[in-house]
Amino acid sequence: MRRSMARFSGREEKSEINLTPMLDVVFIMLIFFIVTATFIKEPGTDILRPEALTAEVKPTVSVLVGINAANEIWIDKKRVDVRSVRANLERLIAENPKGGLVVQADAGAKNELLMEVLNAARGAGIQQVAVATED
Repeated sequence: MRRSMARFSGREEKSEINLTPMLDVVFIMLIFFIVTATFIKEPGTDILRPEALTAEVKPTVSVLVGINAANEIWIDKKRVDVRSVRANLERLIAENPKGGLVVQADAGAKNELLMEVLNAARGAGIQQVAVATED
């Protein structure tokens, strides 16, 4: 009688579901989607872009500079003085050298300020520079 109880108690193993491999797959998929996602870049201020007939789409943009109607320069959602634009552009291009620069200048902004930003981009060694417009 003791033998039969010993045999029976040996079969009472608890079965558990191991969720570790499933969680690993979920985390790998999450990392994949975060790395491959493209994020919309915003200059940090509201800008009314001028209209243009010859607009082209630029696929790789790493730096976005905004100039609003009050003639304020915005880079990375921070207001920047015109004298420090070149230093900020050099820093951002060093972080991502493959992309280019897009300047979003408001229709009411001064052209002189736009030219200063473009000259700072040239001084920073940025080759791909574009000015954003409306279609």
